[in-house]
Amino acid sequence: MTTQAEQQDVYREDVLGAGYEVRTLALRPDDEGDVVATLVRSTLPGGSRKAVLYVHGFVDYFFQTHLADAWHAAGFDFYALDLRKYGRSLRDHQTPNYITSLEDYDEELDEAARIVREEGHEVLVVMGHSTGGLITSLWAHRRRGRGIVDALVLNSPWFDLNASLLQRTLGTAAVHRIGTVRPRAVVGKLASFYGHYLHRGSGGEWDYDLTWKPHGGFPVVAAWLAGIRRGHAELNRGLAIDCPVLVACSDATSNPAKDPARVSSTDVVLDVEHIAGRAPKLGGLVTLVRIAGGIHDLTLSPEPARSTFFTELARWQEAYVPAVPER
Repeated sequence: MTTQAEQQDVYREDVLGAGYEVRTLALRPDDEGDVVATLVRSTLPGGSRKAVLYVHGFVDYFFQTHLADAWHAAGFDFYALDLRKYGRSLRDHQTPNYITSLEDYDEELDEAARIVREEGHEVLVVMGHSTGGLITSLWAHRRRGRGIVDALVLNSPWFDLNASLLQRTLGTAAVHRIGTVRPRAVVGKLASFYGHYLHRGSGGEWDYDLTWKPHGGFPVVAAWLAGIRRGHAELNRGLAIDCPVLVACSDATSNPAKDPARVSSTDVVLDVEHIAGRAPKLGGLVTLVRIAGGIHDLTLSPEPARSTFFTELARWQEAYVPAVPER
């Protein structure tokens, strides 16, 4: 049920506590009922005319406060968007993470960008991780020429299935057929290796809500995966993003079931060669950075890979993010 605070569409204190607040974005209902997204805002002192809007990955939500701190130190105000049916935006009547087209997310991305601009920001950097990297790439392509996105940062973006050629071709065809007749049929699930490695409760470095980001993820359903595969196909045909793009990923992929010791120094979720190979298809100004020892979410990598990523991010933004227009 929508709370009075949500109905008023005002900022209120976030679950992260002091320094963060949230605003609920009411969206068009779908076949499951009411739909919302959630805009998180850092309240650290600053008041910059530049801002970052961060978009999380699959089975994920914003909790990486050190990422906000890094952008703030670089002179940017920080926002994050919990997409519909993820994290703060997930409601009891909803299938977690469920959509049938990646274009569905245009509604909350457009609204978040509007709010960020309306709050006094003249330069907007959008940063997407994993599935968020795919979503924001396609959105930036559709919004090209409108002056909405000034720069795009992709942290291990999901550009293809980390699977065999047979699974990526015949398997995709099967998913499309199943998704048409049984859209919520479960067609896969995530392994729990990565989540167990990350979370403090199982010996990792990071603390986050396992209700919103469970180790084994949420069931992968057919219509959702079909929508992802259509997005992959569109990207593979080539996009025309008209702003500078940074693509960053690990230097290696491994299979945690076969080589669990490498979960701390490789991407165990995606094939990084897919990322590197498809990066030039994004647009005309793309920078690729490979982080030695990085994991899937580069911001959560162990040191020194984490610092290397932030160093490269700072170097890139100083070179490619446009300056604030003179008044």
